[in-house]
Amino acid sequence: SPQVQPFLPQWLAQPKRVQKRIKDNLCPIRDVPGIHPRLLKKLQMNGIDSFFPVQAEVIPAILQSASNGYLLGRGGYRPKDICVSAPTGSGKTLAFVIPIVQVLLDRVVCHVRALVVLPTKELAQQVSKVFNVYTDGTGLKVALITGQKSFAKEQEMLVQKKVTGYCSLADIIVATPGRLTDHINQTPGFSLTQLRFLIVDEADRMIDDMHQNCLNQIVKAAFQGGNDSGSNMLFQRTKPGPITAASSCSPQIPLQKLLFSATLTQDPEKLQQLDLFQPRLFTSVYSEKNRDGIETEQDTNNKYTLPEGLSQCYVPCDLNSKPLILLYFMLKMRFTRVLCFTNSREASHRLFLLVQAFGGVTVAEFSSRLAPNERKRTMKEFEQGKIQLLISTDATARGIDVKGVNYVINYDAPQFIRAYIHRVGRTARAGEAGVAFSLVLRIQERRFLRMLRDAGIRDIKKHPVKGNSLKPLVQQYEGALCKLEKTVK
Repeated sequence: SPQVQPFLPQWLAQPKRVQKRIKDNLCPIRDVPGIHPRLLKKLQMNGIDSFFPVQAEVIPAILQSASNGYLLGRGGYRPKDICVSAPTGSGKTLAFVIPIVQVLLDRVVCHVRALVVLPTKELAQQVSKVFNVYTDGTGLKVALITGQKSFAKEQEMLVQKKVTGYCSLADIIVATPGRLTDHINQTPGFSLTQLRFLIVDEADRMIDDMHQNCLNQIVKAAFQGGNDSGSNMLFQRTKPGPITAASSCSPQIPLQKLLFSATLTQDPEKLQQLDLFQPRLFTSVYSEKNRDGIETEQDTNNKYTLPEGLSQCYVPCDLNSKPLILLYFMLKMRFTRVLCFTNSREASHRLFLLVQAFGGVTVAEFSSRLAPNERKRTMKEFEQGKIQLLISTDATARGIDVKGVNYVINYDAPQFIRAYIHRVGRTARAGEAGVAFSLVLRIQERRFLRMLRDAGIRDIKKHPVKGNSLKPLVQQYEGALCKLEKTVK
């Protein structure tokens, strides 16, 4: 039966397309119009002399939407919201950091003008680090609010009480949803009434994970208006509506939403919840035309883009041979810098203990069981090549920019296509090459391949590992199992 196609709003149906191939389409930073010389210098000091395609498109778009300062959009109109859908590792963070720092460069009074909300502490830390690099020496203040510090300590980073009332200590806040909501509700003097940019990174996950409520609270707080003492009555913000004589007599700070994701939902109903204003969509997730300019059939339903240098394989196997296959890859095939995914914290921990007991592989686990500083240290050792195998769950690894992952191994096949995209996107970043192996139980094989095919992914190769190659490992493996049982007891 023919499926009912949802009616796509024009902005979704006809997005601005961004070049997929990163390496062939680098754009020298000086060729992107309107970037402040001070930031150009900073970029170069950080070894960046070209932008990725996403950055070259999105940075000017955000700058332009604030070209008359941040109090009004162009020509007095409210700036359009912006959605960016681009694969992992294509440079989304800089695409919003640069323009936001630039727009705020000449602010006089410190108010929260930009708020970035991210689903995990690691991501928030990563983004605030980038903001710190580019705000360094500008006088702009960045606050990281993720619950890593005590609530009271965070309050001290956000507001200061003066005789005249409260004043803000942060221009830019990078936060996780839970902690941010707590401050909106419980921190006296914490105000978002001057908020100009709301950036939601990993937007699909933020909508899915019921952080929708958090986003609603932010918007509500942004439009509260003059009930906090000492707030400037001149810039009253009313909920955007039709322009009337009354509404246009005082300038309103527009609130602009910028959404970023590797798998930005194409579901108009979901996006509806975000209440976007005349949004523009930038995407590198689309079908490529072949040489004759005809869209190749297989590409028309490509909902997701994967990094270009990525090769994908799957290994049909049974439950008992899974650990042996992993050890075979590590010890016989000598894989290095492998990021290995399981579907649960328990599975990660068990596999870690098993590989450790077997010996011969420098292995670590990376899970929410570990304290943040331990995770940081593990990450660093992995990047330095001291750890060859890092075993992790989806929750921990999502969005993390790990340098130099050569292989991703899905020890447990992911159940959802999004998890697959995010896992395999940890390798082949920024135009490099990388390989992803999925260990697929024979009973899962059909469903797994169908899931990929439905997402338009057809270039995955079958890579059987022969039983003979595993035989030499069996005896030592059984020894490791015994050792493990003793420890567990």
